[in-house]
Amino acid sequence: MSRLATGIDVLDRQLGGGIPAGSIVLLAADPASQSELFLHELTTTRGTLWLTTIRSAEAVTDALERNSGPTGNPTVRDVGGDAPLDTASSLVRDLPEGANLVIDVVDVLERSEGARYRKFLNDLQTHMVNTRGLTVLHGLKGESVPDNRDLTEHMADVVFDLDTKIDGSEIVNRLAVPKFRGGRALNETIKLRLAERVTVDTSRDIA
Repeated sequence: MSRLATGIDVLDRQLGGGIPAGSIVLLAADPASQSELFLHELTTTRGTLWLTTIRSAEAVTDALERNSGPTGNPTVRDVGGDAPLDTASSLVRDLPEGANLVIDVVDVLERSEGARYRKFLNDLQTHMVNTRGLTVLHGLKGESVPDNRDLTEHMADVVFDLDTKIDGSEIVNRLAVPKFRGGRALNETIKLRLAERVTVDTSRDIA
């Protein structure tokens, strides 16, 4: 099975070379975290369509340009208008072979009627399999998680769960991979350092 790199070397090694081609990944993270760095790193791997539902396309592009770490040059489209699900669907249909798709954040689409959102995810999954691409759905954790998040988690082939906590004077980021279709989920979390880019935190935890 061919694997697609995430752009994060340590994570790709842990996952046996990357994510299986044709997969949908849910990246669930706190709103006040550096989870956006995962998306930035992904854009370095191959052509990327970045659909933004809350921030403007200009804000996303500016953030990519200001990042001192490596980034690609994705095509950014704002789909957060009156019919975000329909707009996203029409753009997904035109994705070429082997491309990345980022939906940031998926929460807006998850607030659509359940049957319509389910159809969107099924169509997206079919297109990813046919084009051997990779989709990352960036979902926010917290008190206002949409009702359809369970559906997203079930349909996703891979789930990345980023936990960010403030522990005294330290910000601790741990990544769990509890779900991995077509591969091996990780038994332990990975402690990460999220600064200019995503790296492993090699500091020792003291009990």
